[in-house]
Amino acid sequence: MSACCGASRDENGKPMEVGGGEPGKQAGEPNFEGMILLAGGEFMMGSEDRSFPADGEGPIRKVAVDRFWIDKTAVTNAQFARFVSETGYVTEAERFTWSFVFAGFLPPNFPPTRSVQEAPWWRQVFGADWRHPEGPHSSISDRADHPVVHVSWHDAVSYASWAGKRLPTEAEWEYAARGGREQNRYPWGNKLHPGHQHRCNIWQGKFPVRNTAADGHVGTCPVDEYQPNDFGLYNMIGNVWEWCSDWFSPTFHIKGPRQNPQGPPAGTAKVIKGGSYMCHKSYCNRYRLGARTSNTPDSATGHMGFRCAMGDR
Repeated sequence: MSACCGASRDENGKPMEVGGGEPGKQAGEPNFEGMILLAGGEFMMGSEDRSFPADGEGPIRKVAVDRFWIDKTAVTNAQFARFVSETGYVTEAERFTWSFVFAGFLPPNFPPTRSVQEAPWWRQVFGADWRHPEGPHSSISDRADHPVVHVSWHDAVSYASWAGKRLPTEAEWEYAARGGREQNRYPWGNKLHPGHQHRCNIWQGKFPVRNTAADGHVGTCPVDEYQPNDFGLYNMIGNVWEWCSDWFSPTFHIKGPRQNPQGPPAGTAKVIKGGSYMCHKSYCNRYRLGARTSNTPDSATGHMGFRCAMGDR
């Protein structure tokens, strides 16, 4: 993953083995509450934007997806807490005993810890996990309706399996995010601030030194903040990056399947979509609908979350 958008684990051993994660492999009894059934069909996927050539956003191609269900919002802290309470699940960040936190959220006297060379604003923080997003000194007591963060791809798959769901494919995610609009830059159109209104939670000001919070938030915001897209889905861009089921490749899709594509059969990183509260036009305008990037499936940061999907039954 590009260091501007996040940080990956590199020397912490083999990720734990978990089941599920593939489209169609669902384990629990599904609950349709909070989900929307989308009709599916053809849409124009991708982007010709060349800001990040290594991401492989293009070419724009016609893709078709079958009918599927998708969560209206990202999974919240409250929902993830119920999962943990019922299963005793321990996230990978907790197993590793640390996760990546944005340095701007740390106290001035926070002891020096390892940072990411290409992106020194990411700091290794021991004790940072989904319950303590900024480290041991923090909590989610007032963030029940915020998206859960510090969850790896494996963690997201485990939650989805427990819920009788799965992660969306990249094609399903983008189809849903576009809301039936063809090749718009954002879920609502092509202007970032239509009518001078903020429609998503991204960095305002000068990254990484000053966030003016002009959009109302410095870190995460409630999962149903701002207006939903035309499908009734909230925060499809900004707030937190969202894991998809696909392995990442910058080229596989060029000649890959066009009907229900699921990405390459193997890889080293998983696709994430949507951008986050840390994205800014000066360095990472990946909050565009056609944008994409990736991270290793055992990685966790303070700006990555997920929502679930499910095939139509």
